Amino acid sequence: MAVEDTQPLISHLIELRKRLLNCIIAVVAIFFCLLYFSNDIYHLVAAPLIHQMPHGASMIATGVASPFLTPIKLTVIVSVFLAVPIILYQVWAFVAPALYRHERKLIMPLLFSSTLLFYIGVAFAYFVVFPIAFGFFSKTAPQGVTIATDISNYLDFVMTLFMAFGVSFEVPIAIVLLCWTGVTTPQDLKQKRPYVLVGAFVVGMFLTPPDVFSQTLLAVPMYLLFEVGVFFARFYVGKGRQNDDETQPEL
Repeated sequence: MAVEDTQPLISHLIELRKRLLNCIIAVVAIFFCLLYFSNDIYHLVAAPLIHQMPHGASMIATGVASPFLTPIKLTVIVSVFLAVPIILYQVWAFVAPALYRHERKLIMPLLFSSTLLFYIGVAFAYFVVFPIAFGFFSKTAPQGVTIATDISNYLDFVMTLFMAFGVSFEVPIAIVLLCWTGVTTPQDLKQKRPYVLVGAFVVGMFLTPPDVFSQTLLAVPMYLLFEVGVFFARFYVGKGRQNDDETQPEL
């Protein structure tokens, strides 16, 4: 391989290292800013369960180091969540020079909207789903059973739901991309509405606690977001294949 051929690869690797370091620095900086408030952050995340627990009940820590490590673990996750806009900007800055003009016009709005939808999904889980789900669980506990949830198990549970709702709220982005690349069309998706509705409830059944309220609270927004995606996708039908009269990417 000629020396000239290796120069672009080396420059790309250097740029990639720079962007990764920026992401790590952003997460670490946010983490150290939040570290002092780690216990308060955990209490905030645990509030939906604590408010639904019977009088006198409390959460417990079964691991020796859990009271210390669990809030720290949550703080790390929150730091990554808060750094998502910075991380996405670094991704955009790295790939933008290699994109066509029409791709650059689409990617930036998609990055912004996907971040916003993910945060909305997490907020929906926290403010709507958690109170209903935890209220259901606390009221269906067998007589004589004391509710005392382990803090580590609770964190794993809520993080799973946060991710489930956050990712599920990305449905409009996925639909726009599918129509933009020409994989499908809004007309085809409209014809599949009954299957999408059933599929939304199936997904809700697998991703949420085993109660009809939580399943419905995930399935209904997913279907509504599907309709939103179909509406906006009509403005991007097949545009990913329209490369005529476009400038080549700047490699």
